[in-house]
Amino acid sequence: MVLLKNDGLLPFKKDPGSIVVIGPNANSVDALVGNYNGTPSQPITVYAGVKARFATSQVSFVEGTGWVGPPLEDVPDAALCVDAACTKPGLQAEEFKGTKVTGNPVASRVETNARVAWGTPTRVERAGAMRWTGYIRASETGAFNFRYSGESGYRIWVDDKLVADVWDIAWPTSDTDIELKAGQAYKIRVEAMQKGTRGDHRLQWSQPGSSDSLALKAAQGADVVVFVAGLTARFEGEAMSVKAPGFSGGDRTTLDLPAPQQKLLERLHSAGKPVVLVLMNGSAMSVNWADAKVPAIVEAWYPGGEGGQAVAELLAGDFSPAGRLPVTFYKSADQLPPFADYGMKGRTYRYLRGAPLYPFGYGLSYTTFAYGKPALSKTALKAGEPLELSVDVRNSGSRDGDEVVQLYVSRQADGAPIRSLKGFQRVHLKAGETKKVSFRLDPQALSIVNAKGTRLVPAGTAQIWIGGGQPGGVKPAAGVAATVKVSGQKVLKPY
Repeated sequence: MVLLKNDGLLPFKKDPGSIVVIGPNANSVDALVGNYNGTPSQPITVYAGVKARFATSQVSFVEGTGWVGPPLEDVPDAALCVDAACTKPGLQAEEFKGTKVTGNPVASRVETNARVAWGTPTRVERAGAMRWTGYIRASETGAFNFRYSGESGYRIWVDDKLVADVWDIAWPTSDTDIELKAGQAYKIRVEAMQKGTRGDHRLQWSQPGSSDSLALKAAQGADVVVFVAGLTARFEGEAMSVKAPGFSGGDRTTLDLPAPQQKLLERLHSAGKPVVLVLMNGSAMSVNWADAKVPAIVEAWYPGGEGGQAVAELLAGDFSPAGRLPVTFYKSADQLPPFADYGMKGRTYRYLRGAPLYPFGYGLSYTTFAYGKPALSKTALKAGEPLELSVDVRNSGSRDGDEVVQLYVSRQADGAPIRSLKGFQRVHLKAGETKKVSFRLDPQALSIVNAKGTRLVPAGTAQIWIGGGQPGGVKPAAGVAATVKVSGQKVLKPY
């Protein structure tokens, strides 16, 4: 988790009187886990985490917008009926033992909606599943998107078309919109499986006429707005079918926030209340407008099953953030070479000549750090010799915290990167405390790869930087520089 910007809003000095948590990732379990993961048994969304941590505050949730389209709302009972003529309201509900919706149901009944409130599960209840069938009628014509809220695995069919498949969030999921005509009855089938968590689970849809008015009204009545935006694994990944501006399948054609989220963020900011932007995503985001306008930005990535609690504790100041960016956040995709160009020129912090939005290795803290003069075992060495160095790091702030001490090496040679990270250490320092941090650079750390593909340690100067991030740039980090002269040249054997 990385604190990208903080104009004094964080940590909250005291519990705000009222907090509204807004955004498509605010109460989303999908946004907690990303891809290649297990299924969390007791997930804590950002909304749930904020509500629990700020128990003395009035905390509310409004989705406000979808990821790439309008927000989703509960499907009203009046829109559902058992028969095609809609003479009988409700849906046919079937209950199954086990998570596979196959065989004969253990119970069957008519219910007003596809809705269930699973309580704290026992081992038996955890293996339950439901199926609802019937018809649905929209009150307006246009494109609709469907979802079954909560932490259940689910599938939804409309007119026998699979429009949502989120049976197991540990695997790739999908959803697609469908055109509905006002007043016309369409077959609908919803299947849901108990995932082992309590809460209400409801059938929802996005309507063509949906707006962000509810989110704006909630923001105007709150002391603080936490806007949880970004992506989920449904929108970034391999071999996917995402049909929205800014996407090409599972690839992104822009690094910006999806347009509906950006629009709502700007409107929330204009309401005049403090806004914390929490990003949940698996790749870099070009949040240039937010960097200029929003007082606090947190990069939470896909933080895991209890990630919402971690976000809330960061906002409260229960710990001083010490995450650092493992990738470069570019100002836009225009800073990168064309997608079909596989060369490294212009890519990553090692070869990017322009100024990024947030550099690799960047991250803020609730305290500050200062670096002493570095001590080197040698200021001149022969190619192939190792180098040992150390530096005193002091917590110059008023609270305890971790510093991530990073060591970068620059070699002035044809084809060499601008700089390369050659070591890092996380060190915990109490307020006012100083610790010595030591590194050992082997010949590999001082080497380059020439145009012939040979790895060697060239003669010349090696520029070394030790600090809390990269040197210079638009967001410089505290640190110190050192210079070592290398004589001779040594070709290194491959590992």
